[in-house]
Amino acid sequence: MSLLSRKIGIDLGSSTVRIYVKGEGIVVNEPSGVATLPRLIGKAGGRPRLFRPDVVVSVRSGVTSRERREMTEVAMSAGARQVWLIDEPLAAAMGAGLPIGEVRASAICELGAATTEVAVISLSGMLATRSIGVGGRTLDAAIAARFNLTKQEGEEVKIAVGSAMAVEEPSTVAVRGVEITSNDVAEAIANPLRLIATAISEVVRELPRRHAVEVRERGIVLSGGGAELRNLSRYITTTTGIPAVVAEEPQTTVVRGTGVALDTFEVLKRNKSNLR
Repeated sequence: MSLLSRKIGIDLGSSTVRIYVKGEGIVVNEPSGVATLPRLIGKAGGRPRLFRPDVVVSVRSGVTSRERREMTEVAMSAGARQVWLIDEPLAAAMGAGLPIGEVRASAICELGAATTEVAVISLSGMLATRSIGVGGRTLDAAIAARFNLTKQEGEEVKIAVGSAMAVEEPSTVAVRGVEITSNDVAEAIANPLRLIATAISEVVRELPRRHAVEVRERGIVLSGGGAELRNLSRYITTTTGIPAVVAEEPQTTVVRGTGVALDTFEVLKRNKSNLR
């Protein structure tokens, strides 16, 4: 692809940064602690001083206007020709393939490392949103606290045997000689999961009756790394009464959504929180 027409989508996740380049796919997937916008744009854009790329950056829906302006300015100074910001849940919905342009409402729940973003979308705009400070790290910390582990060990237990609900035949993992089952983990993370379910229910309650009915009929898609927790979709369905399914490749829904947005600028223009 010619660098002259290079288009870049960036997902600035709390734990991982991913970059999508049109025509190439996901080209960067690395810990967020070492990532900065100038380095990322330079890395993905080739020679930005000669051929300045168009850039779409996903941002949390709760980010302030001032923070959005600052992010736009940083991206421009890093070599972008044009910068668009897209709210994370809208990007996730696009990456998950939801029909966001329809009048009928679509619902998304993006479970990241530090936050969970819930949104209901119609005609490419967000009807209602909720952003809470509960994410994968919250679950890790809850597991660690319950079993007197480090947060790293808590995450390892979650990955090995974690489940959102108790099961008839739980898996078991041994840590420092102590056996921990899937059902033990489900009990340990019950409170943060309840907060996520509550956020979903609150967003639906804010909707006009017609759209609330549509969400309950169509269900909600779970995306983000946190969506990979075993039995989470069943937990959400049981707790909220809203059918829930996990997106394909949930960890990359947001960055793939920025890639879709690169060719859908009308969506970006309609997203009122975007700055150009």
